[in-house]
Amino acid sequence: QVQLVESGGGLVQAGGSLRLSCAASGLTFSSYSMGWFRQAPGKEREFAAAISRSGGSTGYAESVKGRFTISRDYAKNPVYLQMNSLKPVETAVYYCAASTRQVGSDRVRAYDYWGQGTQVTVSS
Repeated sequence: QVQLVESGGGLVQAGGSLRLSCAASGLTFSSYSMGWFRQAPGKEREFAAAISRSGGSTGYAESVKGRFTISRDYAKNPVYLQMNSLKPVETAVYYCAASTRQVGSDRVRAYDYWGQGTQVTVSS
């Protein structure tokens, strides 16, 4: 059974940083590209960042470029999302997702498995 478990969310002041982690089990980690999405109350789930199976290719939403960094650790299996200079508008539940695609995608439908999400709240 595939499980993705996010952690690292919490309350942070505007301009602060958080690092999210996603622990994957029940799948061959290197066979999946991984993505991070977020969903604010009353809004659709939106793409934040993705990383390829090999880790050699990454992609970011324009709104987070230069501030967020996605990475993966093949020895321990987690995927990380380092978030810097956070803004109140980025308050949302952040989700980790896994896709059989070689290269990560910005489309929700491209992902086969999802975690339960972790809450990130950015105060002004």
